[in-house]
Amino acid sequence: QVLLVQSGGGLVQAGGSLRVSCAAPGRTFSGYAMGWFRQAPGKEREFVVAISRGGWRTYYADSVKGRFTISRDNAKNTVYLQMDSLKPEDTAVYYCAAGVNPVVAASAYDYWGQGTQVTVSS
Repeated sequence: QVLLVQSGGGLVQAGGSLRVSCAAPGRTFSGYAMGWFRQAPGKEREFVVAISRGGWRTYYADSVKGRFTISRDNAKNTVYLQMDSLKPEDTAVYYCAAGVNPVVAASAYDYWGQGTQVTVSS
């Protein structure tokens, strides 16, 4: 079992920036690919970005490409999602997830964080 603890997020105006973090306290998660997903009210959970175990490969949804950046620090057992140029449509609960491969499908991830609200006002 891998416990993922999220932090960060909050409220920001359109065009602003936020960062969300996801940590695995007491665990070495370098053996896991990590992903970020989001779910807006009344919508399905959607893929945002994923990063490979070593951090060398990243995959972004078209909707966030060029605005969001995923990174990981395996020494700190933490993955980060830097969100810039935020838009109101980015408003959602953001979830980190750990799995074997950095893929789009949420079903491929085994462990999930508790979720973090990100709200972008217009």
